[in-house]
Amino acid sequence: MIAENLKELSKSLPEEVQLIAVSKTKPMEDLEEAYAAGQRHFGENRIQEMADKYEALPKDIHWHMIGHVQDNKIKYMAPFVSLVHGMDKPKRLKALNKEAAKQDRVIDCLVQIHIAEEDSKFGFDYDEAKALFEKDLGELYPHIRVRGLMGMATFTDNEEQLKREFSGLAKFFKSTQAELGSEQFDILSMGMSGDYELAIELGSNMIRVGTKIFGARN
Repeated sequence: MIAENLKELSKSLPEEVQLIAVSKTKPMEDLEEAYAAGQRHFGENRIQEMADKYEALPKDIHWHMIGHVQDNKIKYMAPFVSLVHGMDKPKRLKALNKEAAKQDRVIDCLVQIHIAEEDSKFGFDYDEAKALFEKDLGELYPHIRVRGLMGMATFTDNEEQLKREFSGLAKFFKSTQAELGSEQFDILSMGMSGDYELAIELGSNMIRVGTKIFGARN
């Protein structure tokens, strides 16, 4: 079933869109089945769970930390994580840079923008993010590389609201990319199982999909 779901989903995606299979809470067998079907990018929201799966599974997997990052847990993922999606405040960037330096790595990450009309979501607002990008991030944080932006829309069926939130983020991404250059600042991560088609339509080139691949979570 997982292999079939991945095949169907991949067929419908534009070539430039990177699919992250959201494997949080899923057992190893499910990830092994997705891996056998060719999937190499997996998203987890708990660092310890991701570290356990990293130890058990093939080493050519790209691990994405897609959940809220706790500073005191960063050290557990710093040796192997490929991309950290939820850099939601300057102190988080500082903490990731510190742990990356200990591993002699440069870790890719995304700046999370708060686009949803929900207090439960994290992230910089647009003014805070603008101020952040006016700084020399390479000098401030030499062991991390900010590759782009991530945003999570409001959990709603209101398509106009989703369009508004995704369009706002896409516009901010383009203006920031124009300032920083597209060689490095090239990822716009928005869209999940319920809204990824609209997100892609509005400019997303990375989506995080769990339910459509693995089925509903327990």
